[in-house]
Amino acid sequence: MAKKPATSFTVDKKEAARRVGKIMPILQKCYPGASVALRFGNPLELLIATILSAQCTDKRVNMITPALFAKYKSAQDWAKAKLETIENDIRSAGFYHNKAVSIQEACRTIIEKFAGRVPDTMDELVTLPGVGRKTANCVLANAFGQPAIMCDTHVIRLSRRLQLSENSDPVKLEFDLAEIIPKKDWTIFSHTVILHGRNTCQARKPDCPNCAISRYCPSANNPALW
Repeated sequence: MAKKPATSFTVDKKEAARRVGKIMPILQKCYPGASVALRFGNPLELLIATILSAQCTDKRVNMITPALFAKYKSAQDWAKAKLETIENDIRSAGFYHNKAVSIQEACRTIIEKFAGRVPDTMDELVTLPGVGRKTANCVLANAFGQPAIMCDTHVIRLSRRLQLSENSDPVKLEFDLAEIIPKKDWTIFSHTVILHGRNTCQARKPDCPNCAISRYCPSANNPALW
């Protein structure tokens, strides 16, 4: 089946910012205490879990990380392990070879350039092999408490349905959202939108009749815009 062409629209940034202001209190009420689904105990564990979560569910990652984090307690443990051993340990997360290489090389860079500690700035995090802005934002927001916009598949989908941005590229979308969302709300926006995407505004069939923010959504009840 041919891929459905993306619906084009033009974003009015003032209107988009107004829409954000309307939906944010509702989403926060719907998802009190919204936070990252990945389980971790320190910045390194979150970095590893986030790398593993690429094209894999958070639920699956959370199933394998307890044993991983019991075995690999530091960047040094990951760096000195045999690549084949790491591959076997993370195999169920999918794409295990590429992920194993990224994890090991990132940990080696952490040791060589950052004295064994995960850096806490965007500029430094993206120098780690296998770490882009999406992963870096997840670490900054959830391990270091810094405002950050996490553009996963749910945030991309809902941002377009809500017509907050014309972009589906996660980096371009991040910068678009940063212009219309108050910085203090970047992280909670991401967490609540992700949960809303999982629970209500799903990819194939959004539950518009039971959506708490449908009255502010230009795509509500309009399959042509999904």
